[in-house]
Amino acid sequence: MRKLSEKDVKVFLKEEDLPFKTTEEVPPLEEIIGQERAARALEFGLKIKNEGYNIFVSGLSGTGRTTSVEAAVKKIAETQPTPDDWCYVFNFHDPDKPKALRFPPGMGSVFKKDMEKLINELKVEVPKAFESKIYEEHKSEIMKEFQKYKEELFKKLEESAKLASFNIKHTPSGIIFIPTIEGKELKEEEMEKLTDEAKEEIKKKQELLYEELSSVLREIREKEKITKEKLEQLKKDTALFTIRPRIGELKAKYKDFPDVIKYLEDVEKDMVENVDDFQEKKEIEILPGLKLPTKENTFIKYKVNVLIDNSKTKGAPVVKETNPTFYNLSGRIEYKPQLGAMVTDFTMLKPGSFHKANGGYIILQARDVLTNYFAWDTLKRTIKNKQITIEDINEQFRLINTPTLKPEPIPANFKVILIGHPLLYYLLYNYEEDFRKLFKVRADFSNMMDRDKKGISSYASFISKICREENLKHFDRSGVAKVIEYGSRLVEDKEKLTTRFIDIADLIRESNYWAEVDNSKYVTEKHVKKALEEKIYRSNMIEKRIEELIKEGVIMVDTDGEVKGQVNGLSVITLGDYSFGKPSRITARVYVGRSGVINIDREIKLAGTIHNKGFLIIKGYLGEKYGSNFPLIFSASICFEQLYEEIEGDSASAAELYVLLSALSGVPIKQGIAVTGSVNQKGEIQPVGGINEKIEGFYYTCKAKGLTGKQGVIIPEKNVKHLILNDEVTEAVKNGKFHIWAVNTVDEGIEILTGKKAGERREDGTYPEGTINYLVLKGLEELTQKYLKYQEKISGKKKK
Repeated sequence: MRKLSEKDVKVFLKEEDLPFKTTEEVPPLEEIIGQERAARALEFGLKIKNEGYNIFVSGLSGTGRTTSVEAAVKKIAETQPTPDDWCYVFNFHDPDKPKALRFPPGMGSVFKKDMEKLINELKVEVPKAFESKIYEEHKSEIMKEFQKYKEELFKKLEESAKLASFNIKHTPSGIIFIPTIEGKELKEEEMEKLTDEAKEEIKKKQELLYEELSSVLREIREKEKITKEKLEQLKKDTALFTIRPRIGELKAKYKDFPDVIKYLEDVEKDMVENVDDFQEKKEIEILPGLKLPTKENTFIKYKVNVLIDNSKTKGAPVVKETNPTFYNLSGRIEYKPQLGAMVTDFTMLKPGSFHKANGGYIILQARDVLTNYFAWDTLKRTIKNKQITIEDINEQFRLINTPTLKPEPIPANFKVILIGHPLLYYLLYNYEEDFRKLFKVRADFSNMMDRDKKGISSYASFISKICREENLKHFDRSGVAKVIEYGSRLVEDKEKLTTRFIDIADLIRESNYWAEVDNSKYVTEKHVKKALEEKIYRSNMIEKRIEELIKEGVIMVDTDGEVKGQVNGLSVITLGDYSFGKPSRITARVYVGRSGVINIDREIKLAGTIHNKGFLIIKGYLGEKYGSNFPLIFSASICFEQLYEEIEGDSASAAELYVLLSALSGVPIKQGIAVTGSVNQKGEIQPVGGINEKIEGFYYTCKAKGLTGKQGVIIPEKNVKHLILNDEVTEAVKNGKFHIWAVNTVDEGIEILTGKKAGERREDGTYPEGTINYLVLKGLEELTQKYLKYQEKISGKKKK
């Protein structure tokens, strides 16, 4: 047991700890601080190339997880090779499955330009080739040959007709043979005058001529077919003569890329087969005012869709996806309306973050991935299959199928860094079967770091960095010291500093504001204190209202005098980012019975499980301490007065035990002394959380009701290292207006509260007369005897 001094309740920096006058002299921070374990894990995870070694970065928000990860990833990515470009092109063998082509960095866009240049040139050169004199001559020769052949056949037919005394006449319905006599065509009435034998002879000759005509027409059709084939071949030869040299230039340029060569061969073949597409075509008017452009649509298949262009990328890419939806990750197929339907083509394939990060790293927030439909599944599938597939996820939900594409998957080769809360990591590890196979590296960011020379120096460098980056006023030595003190206060540890730099950065900015208001050249301790005071003022309305209610007596808390079976316990209320301490009156009453100790709050289910555990420990302590010679038969009730919300935690178990001992012994407790701390069955006082808020809360309550110089708080000895009280309370401790005692055992605490010795147990289980433990034991004996006498009395009446 000891009474604490000013040095025990505050952390002080020596001048040599801050070897500078202002942060202008301090180099800005350039590395992760206070996260050596996480930094080593990150380096390992980023450099190892084996399958499944993706990284989960766990830690609390504000500890610099994302910033640190980005910096570490970019540093490593800069030293790694730039990944290849990827393009999608038309698949001439299966149009619904666009082909993926791979190029060295920057060559994808070059290939696209080469293809555009090729098409533009061929649009001019191919029509010119068909307008050339050579082509026209060859075409004319073929046509003349056909015409000559046709004329010769008809000439022979005419000769046959003439020998048979017939003339040939061409009519709209075809060729007919008209009989003649001496060169003169017979009229119908003349035919009627002929004999039957003459008519029959004319008919036979006519039939023979028609047979010969059929033969001629058949030969003409066959010749026409051959002629068309010759013309088509001429067209292809002419096209090939123009197209092949151009394609050949590209094939020579991309000779080291077999897939590109194969694609160019397909392009050449398609162009030759569809050479008519290069001829000028008019737009087709489907409906009045609605035209379908044909030429541009025709040449779309020769375009190149550069999906990923790494021409400006240096090193491996680092992608931070803030909205990891299915489409944002794996890419999308876009559509456009055409004639009342939605259509698409390979040029409307858009990349996702997986494509952009391929060959590098992708940083994702775990919560965002898990809360976006299909995102987690597509992430797992992509990693496991090592393929990035662009697909329309809505296709499976449509009532009517819409024509879509199934692009060739691209090989996936990227490292995933998930950032999330530790709880998310444990949930995924325990309940997601694939998680432990895919994320084998965990980088755990701590929320605190050592307050050593390196830690203090790092804080000064961090302040310097923020001041330089955001053009803020620099801090002098006193201002830096106050920020460091706040860093320790946030983690409640004199030997540690918080790594929640988001909070430290906010304090730096707010302190700068008050320095500007003060027209100060530098930010000093005064400005940091002002920033902290204003931050509290913006949030402590409810705290101040509670203080008013205590002062008015509405909330009943005594801060002076002595009362039996009554003590002030301390709790912490957290509202958003602000926490404050609040005293609560705890009372105990004992009476004859065998119910044992009853916790009223527990009975009405206002107590949480941890609080109930602490309360049950009290029963174990009483049994061990006082029940060695006789059974403890008594009834007692303990209650938190005027407390109507749920009570949780065991930090009031020491106070509950003290108030029970007071009620059993009949010795009053000093109401100016509040208590916090948990207790075990051995009677040892254990440390609790929120120690600074609890002490300050009771101090302000005492101040509101009037400081007497005798008031204070009893805390566990093991909590002394956590004390970083504000300046006002520290000054009150220094001047003896407020006191803090640190205790290790229940006996030490009860002596402070009552002013009486606790008393050491003798070998026979008794205690020195007049001590607290003696009086407690005596009180328990009396209650037990009264109960037993009453039982005897009841039993005697029953026998009569």
